[in-house]
Amino acid sequence: MKKGVIRAKLSPYFEPKVHIPQRVYLSTSVLTVSLLFAAWCSVTYTGLVEPIFLPSPTQVIQAGIKMFLAEDLLIDVLASVKVIFTGFILAAILAVPLGMLMGSFKIVEAVIEPITNFIRYLPVSAMIPLLILWVGIGDEEKIAVIFIGTFFQLILLIADVSANVQKELLEISYTLGATRRHVVTRVLIPAALPGIMDNLRITMGWAWTYLVVAELVAADKGLGYVILQSMRGLFTDKIFVGLFVIGFLGLVTDQTFKILHHICLPWSEKEGG
Repeated sequence: MKKGVIRAKLSPYFEPKVHIPQRVYLSTSVLTVSLLFAAWCSVTYTGLVEPIFLPSPTQVIQAGIKMFLAEDLLIDVLASVKVIFTGFILAAILAVPLGMLMGSFKIVEAVIEPITNFIRYLPVSAMIPLLILWVGIGDEEKIAVIFIGTFFQLILLIADVSANVQKELLEISYTLGATRRHVVTRVLIPAALPGIMDNLRITMGWAWTYLVVAELVAADKGLGYVILQSMRGLFTDKIFVGLFVIGFLGLVTDQTFKILHHICLPWSEKEGG
């Protein structure tokens, strides 16, 4: 009897595409994080895992404070943010219109798709020697890594969004007397914007994952540089500080995209969720 009552209470939370109360959502998220944190504490403070493999929360906090106050970690954070956003914004500025054209016009797809499909399978790390040869070892090389890592993927994602806009919407617009320019600017683009925003959010996450690769060679600052230097010295606590900072910055950018989606695209069913 009791199991049946519990199952009945939990059942609404496992219905596909059904909203749950905000308090339930938040409490579940907090509980998940709390359990992971408790597991981390239990294996580190009890000595079950050596600090060289997994430092305790206290060690990570102490290392973070020291790195920010005495080792200018903030300079590394700002350097990485500059590289990430410069490379990503350049990729988005070019990839969004090209992807829209590719997904909407078959002649453009015939021109762009073969090259894009070829390059997007090339590992970015393997291209670093060429990038150093072409653009040097400064920030330009790091920005190029972020750009290449996101640009070609983003083109295809945007093209897929544009191609999946219902053709009936365009045909109805033509029937009502709209010109080709009006169909593109007032129907096609607004219909594709929610998907474009979602894909920008996804590829922004990829940009952060390319950070260590971007700062792999001849870097003297940045979070990727800090992590690599800490790895060479087996400073696991500093590695965790770098990872947590990257994760926090990534979370901030992700939530920013969700807020922008909700504000700028209120007609989207997802509403940035």
